[in-house]
Amino acid sequence: MRVHGGAAQPIELSADPSFSHRVRRLGIVSLVAPGLICLLAAVRLTVPQPLLIALLAGWWLMPTVLFASIPVPSLRPLLMLPATLITVPVLAIAVWWSPDRPLPALGWMLIAVGLLLGGVAGGWFWFRWAPVPDLLHDPFSAARWGLIAVHVGLVCVGLVLAALG
Repeated sequence: MRVHGGAAQPIELSADPSFSHRVRRLGIVSLVAPGLICLLAAVRLTVPQPLLIALLAGWWLMPTVLFASIPVPSLRPLLMLPATLITVPVLAIAVWWSPDRPLPALGWMLIAVGLLLGGVAGGWFWFRWAPVPDLLHDPFSAARWGLIAVHVGLVCVGLVLAALG
């Protein structure tokens, strides 16, 4: 099994038009999903204001960086900032400000796990934090789409359950 390390620039950090379509789609999704997370935290939970501010900043920055990185792919490493501004508050909510009811609590846990999976996958595939095996090297491979489906599924199911609070 061959693995791809960080020597050559991966397509994820290039201006390749085929990958730019994915970045555009991610930008559109990020206009909605982090906003729903922020909204749920604001209206369904009593959390410290700094967590809400971080979620709001992450929601604003994620599509901004994604859309700006289409013509300037070298901006993509900046995605770590909005990803952190969204994931850390959700982890804090899941651990310290979780709802008392079991389904909404499970929802926040699923959102957190989904975001962590997305963050680890982004770091691994986009920024090559670790060598990527052939099976996962192609960003359009079935295996990669499978991981994306799990990531999106966890967040979506988590949002629905969290909204039940």
